[in-house]
Amino acid sequence: MLVQDILRTKGTRVHTIEPSVSIDDTVETLVNNNVGSLVVCEADGHMLGIVSERDILRCIAKHRSGCGRMTVRDLMTTRVVTGTPADDIATVMGLMTDHRIRHLPILEADRLVGIVSIGDVVKAQRDEMALENHYLKSYIQS
Repeated sequence: MLVQDILRTKGTRVHTIEPSVSIDDTVETLVNNNVGSLVVCEADGHMLGIVSERDILRCIAKHRSGCGRMTVRDLMTTRVVTGTPADDIATVMGLMTDHRIRHLPILEADRLVGIVSIGDVVKAQRDEMALENHYLKSYIQS
C-alpha cells in the first residue's frame, strides 16, 4: 500500500497557517480543527515548516506564559521530514518512527498535496493485514 492510497481515502486537505500568526491563535486553530499539527506556509502556498503540539509544549516548558505572544515563526520546525504519494507505508512508518514525528507532509514536485499522521499509517497497515488475513483464511478453507 502507498501513501497515495491513504490520501485517496482520507482526502488531501491540509490545515495550514502563516508564520506571523500568534501561538495563542495557533492553539485555537489546532483545537478548532482537531489536529495535532499545522503546515506553515507563505501566502503563495510555499511550505516553510510545521508547527505541532509538541513544539508548543516545548515553548511552554521553556517560556511559560510568554509563549502566547510569540509567533509560529519563533517555534516552528523548519527542517521538515516529508514524504511523497509514491512512498510505501512501511517506509513511511519507519521514517516517522526514526525521526519520532507524528505528522508527515506529503509533497509532489515541491507542492504540498497532503499530510498523513502516524494514526493514518497504522490504520492503513491494520486494514491491509486484515484483508490479507481474510484472503489467507479463504484460501485455507477452500
